[in-house]
Amino acid sequence: MVRESEYAEVLKDPIAAKYVRPYIGSDELINGKDRWCLWLVDVEPRDLSKSALLRERIAGVRAERAKSKAKTTREYPHHHLFRQIGLISDQPIVGLPEVSSSNRRYLPVAELDPGVVISNKVYGAVDPDGFLFAVASSSMFITWMKTVGGRLKSDVSFSSTITWNNFALPELDQPVRQRIIDAGKKVLAARDLHPERSLAEHYNPFAMDPALINAYDALDKEVDKAMGARRKLTTERQRQELLFENYARMTQNA
Repeated sequence: MVRESEYAEVLKDPIAAKYVRPYIGSDELINGKDRWCLWLVDVEPRDLSKSALLRERIAGVRAERAKSKAKTTREYPHHHLFRQIGLISDQPIVGLPEVSSSNRRYLPVAELDPGVVISNKVYGAVDPDGFLFAVASSSMFITWMKTVGGRLKSDVSFSSTITWNNFALPELDQPVRQRIIDAGKKVLAARDLHPERSLAEHYNPFAMDPALINAYDALDKEVDKAMGARRKLTTERQRQELLFENYARMTQNA
């Protein structure tokens, strides 16, 4: 890992600098903190021989893993590689925190640039057109997550198997899909009005920007209708009823 205090020093090594990538865990995602890593999956052997910094970092990882109580960690043969990584892609990624405060009206979802390394505390999926971002940002999705997902104390916990894979989104035609994508982009545009704010600040339930709330209202209208509602729904109970109707219909012949 490369902390903010180490970043400038690491970049002074031109060989090590080639392998520096942004690293996003749940803290970085929600609170806007900066952290980086040395991504050495395709490291050139000659680069290791030329960079004292890379050799020092690999030796440090080896020493720390040797102290682990877990046999699989102690015996992991690739000392220079991460063991618990959610996703890395050369395409845009949608990133969702594993855990989010139940006080938030919406799930703090992020669009991440290609090449970002995400930890196992962030769930990611390739999202080239922004459709997944829009769906995961909706009130419909966080209602499903609060209803069937896990809990960590009072916070809601995301699960790709229980929460995401079972989300009863029907097949959508391209015009409906595009309207949802466009509404999701308006959420991003509203957040861009205050680029200095972290996601935690954007989604403070007592201080959400009116422009962001309006963007979510427009997104919810599109997603609610795509799920089968005649108009934008107004309560969590209404969304729960529609979600379970869709789920029952989609699984009856499974």
